[in-house]
Amino acid sequence: MTAPAFPTTPSYAQALAAAQTLGLERLDAQLLLLHALGRPDSDRGWLLAHDDDMLPGEAAARFRALSLRRAADEPLAYIVGSKEFFGLQLQVDARVLVPRPDTETLVDWALQALSGPGMPACAQVLDLGTGSGAIALALKKNRPTLDLTAVDVSAGALAVASANASRLGLAIHFIEGNWLENVSSHFHLIASNPPYVIDGDSHLSALSHEPLSALTGGPDGLDELRTIINQTPAHLHAQGWLLLEHGYDQAVAVRELLARRGFAEVQSQADLAGISRCSGGRWPGESSPQQTAG
Repeated sequence: MTAPAFPTTPSYAQALAAAQTLGLERLDAQLLLLHALGRPDSDRGWLLAHDDDMLPGEAAARFRALSLRRAADEPLAYIVGSKEFFGLQLQVDARVLVPRPDTETLVDWALQALSGPGMPACAQVLDLGTGSGAIALALKKNRPTLDLTAVDVSAGALAVASANASRLGLAIHFIEGNWLENVSSHFHLIASNPPYVIDGDSHLSALSHEPLSALTGGPDGLDELRTIINQTPAHLHAQGWLLLEHGYDQAVAVRELLARRGFAEVQSQADLAGISRCSGGRWPGESSPQQTAG
């Protein structure tokens, strides 16, 4: 794509207009301009009030480079290096998926379940496939007494999550491993946002900058969900919860998998758009031997 002809020292308004000729949405262009100026996202009002201010040459060059990256579909969060999730500012890069608002539905449900009858204040909670640490950190921030463990198969993702935990001052136990293979404890609640996009899905082209292994879940998108559902009873306390995020059209299939495995109180939770985004259930009795995915 041909870059717009930025003047050497454009006004803020001219710079934003040039970025929009690349196809950038106005909000993205504003946030990138603030980033190029070293100002916080909250300064959008200030930016609008200074439309006629001149952008220094160095900042103009930086903004142009950032705009070209966004025009090539690189996520805004990777470009600016952070993403807000459940009130937390998380550092992210190409080693992890960008945290999405849909996953806040899973956090809300987990907090509700952890406030239910019989749940200890220091409940043991596991975040499977933690990525940036978004789920574990949001839970720990809102319930500081929880005993949080987070697992990821990617050492790079764990480095991102660990750095976020250190920066936010939140104590999380991190384990490198493929789902539950290196986990020996039992938990009152296990939450996961696993890969669930169908292999070859047309939407993957728009996600080419994000790690593919954290997105795709086999021919029907359910491979990793099956594995987790089969393995987790061996790591749940009696009456412990398993909560899973999944695709917009997978709720029925995931509920069937949960019920077939023996979970009780199987149900789904809708996101703000009314889409069944998460499904889960309670393990009714004692932990059971781990089974292989099927």
